[in-house]
Amino acid sequence: MTTYITTPIYYVNAQPHLGHAYTTIVADTYSRFRHLCGEEVRFQTGTDEHGDKIAEAALKEQVSPIEYADRISALYRESWPLLDIIPDNFIRTTDTNHIKTVQRVLQQVYDQGDIYFGEYSGLYCKGCERFLTEKELVGGNCPDHQRPPEKITEQNYFFRMSRYQQQLLDHIHVHPEFITPERYRNEVLSFLSEPLEDLCISRPTSRLTWGIALPFDQNFVTYVWFDALINYLTGLDYPDGKLFHQYWKVAEHVIAKDILKPHAIYWPTMLLAMGLPLYQRLHVHGYWNVGETKMSKSIGNVVRSAELVAEYGVDTVRYFLLREMSFGLDASFTSAAIMTRQNSDLANDLGNLFSRSLAMLEKYTDAKVPAPGAIEDSDAILCQTAVQMLSQYHESMGQFQFHRALQSVWDLISHANKYIVINEPWILAKDPAQQPRLHAVLYNLAECLRVLTLVLRPVMPQTSQKMAVGLGLSADDPRIANFFHGAQWGLSTVGTRLQTTAALFPRMDKPGKEGGVIEATGTAVQKSSPKKEKKRGAVAEVGVIEFAQFQQVDLRVAEVVHAERILKSNKLLKLTVKAPEERIIVAGIAEYYTPEEMVGRQVLIVANLQPVEIMGVQSQGMVLAAKTEVERKKRLVLTTVSGLVAAGSKVA
Repeated sequence: MTTYITTPIYYVNAQPHLGHAYTTIVADTYSRFRHLCGEEVRFQTGTDEHGDKIAEAALKEQVSPIEYADRISALYRESWPLLDIIPDNFIRTTDTNHIKTVQRVLQQVYDQGDIYFGEYSGLYCKGCERFLTEKELVGGNCPDHQRPPEKITEQNYFFRMSRYQQQLLDHIHVHPEFITPERYRNEVLSFLSEPLEDLCISRPTSRLTWGIALPFDQNFVTYVWFDALINYLTGLDYPDGKLFHQYWKVAEHVIAKDILKPHAIYWPTMLLAMGLPLYQRLHVHGYWNVGETKMSKSIGNVVRSAELVAEYGVDTVRYFLLREMSFGLDASFTSAAIMTRQNSDLANDLGNLFSRSLAMLEKYTDAKVPAPGAIEDSDAILCQTAVQMLSQYHESMGQFQFHRALQSVWDLISHANKYIVINEPWILAKDPAQQPRLHAVLYNLAECLRVLTLVLRPVMPQTSQKMAVGLGLSADDPRIANFFHGAQWGLSTVGTRLQTTAALFPRMDKPGKEGGVIEATGTAVQKSSPKKEKKRGAVAEVGVIEFAQFQQVDLRVAEVVHAERILKSNKLLKLTVKAPEERIIVAGIAEYYTPEEMVGRQVLIVANLQPVEIMGVQSQGMVLAAKTEVERKKRLVLTTVSGLVAAGSKVA
């Protein structure tokens, strides 16, 4: 099997930040996972270097556009090794082969009558480098750049995008996996429910010269999206290259939600016009917020990934980003949140399990893997937990549900730590008659660490390698280098010599350097203090609301698809629910319901509450529950419907 995974090519009007890092870490992790599954993989990223904003930025710095592009593109290329990101290809839109490919495509589409000359008036957002419709504006502003677009009228070349609208609609309906998560598929279907306008694909050289010249009219350059999107083909030596024939049919793109429309509508219609098969899947993730605001250079709240790596280490950063964000939803970054993940998940859970297991193996079995013994109940449960994790992990990683894959891994880590407490190897070691049992327990711990080394390989490559060294395994040992070979219990070899290693993750006592990582990059996140509610005027009857007010509350039935406890809280659960789109809700029900009890339940939620950050997690709604007393003890009882209904059903 083969996999072709791409990031968007990043625009060189600004230096790389955490948002770029997340997208690229996701693609790198998926690439590594597919490698782990024995597939042939091609992973591509790069930089987008033409357009208005690049010309303006270069002018401001008094350099030529290509000099400016060279410098910023190099910053991206140099950033990825810091994050253990290893692409197979780094493409630039100023590359000679890309320019030739774009002009070849333009000529083909023009010759077949799908590009024509005309006049257009529209609302142009310079930040998005595209025309916006009135429907897309929020309060008259571009929702992403928070400023009004400019009214422009000019003559240009247009791509007959509308000609391929129905063909694209049919494809999406037949292939529901084409755009994931589902909420973004629904958003695209909403776009396509109205007639598409044709796409302006050029700019006159009287206004912009920094672009690829149209092969059929030298007075115009190519519009940035018709240039940039074709990079996915250029990187495969389209049209005649071996790579194109090997990889294009399995192409998967990873993007942030702000460029959904170009990738889900412009790009597929371009491919249809070219007579090419569409890409296989488009994976769309949310924004990284600082506080409740999208991370953005224009807003000034950027967090630099290089600073995070210097502060916490590369594997902590990779783990935090993949674990903290539910793919498709927005997530919030704080220094406190990443430090908590480092101390609790990595140092306490994983690091402690690894260190004390190896220490006991060194002390009680002379640093060698002992022979397994008779299986007792706790052994069988540990084995079963590992096998279940491997299945859940494989499914979740393939579906880009990285947070769920890691939750299942940490369930095994938690169980292994409890296994040590239950079996008390230090007590068994005091009784010579218990040596077979001691050896069985320590074998199971060594085997558990091997399984963890296998599944952590795509996510935290350096940590996985350190664990492999400690377990006496070479990096290419198929038991940790091939998922299908290693995803079974009982493969550790008796007598393998183990090695003493340093602690995997040190505990951190302070939330970063003085002032914290975020503060050091220009923006401090402060919790607002609660304000006293102002007195309101008297109402006719206390507690009575108008029916119109009730209609404003969006009550829905939601299905809980995942649940976990919030770190450092005894009361809160982090619920992932479908309603019908997937979202995160933090609910204060942990004293009454376990995460295991919640999965699969249908609950009622308020779906249109303003999102709020609770314990570092952005909550998008509220779960409804009734307060009651049972045997003089207060408790909450979740509200639900009497029969099974579709997730997202409205409650009236």
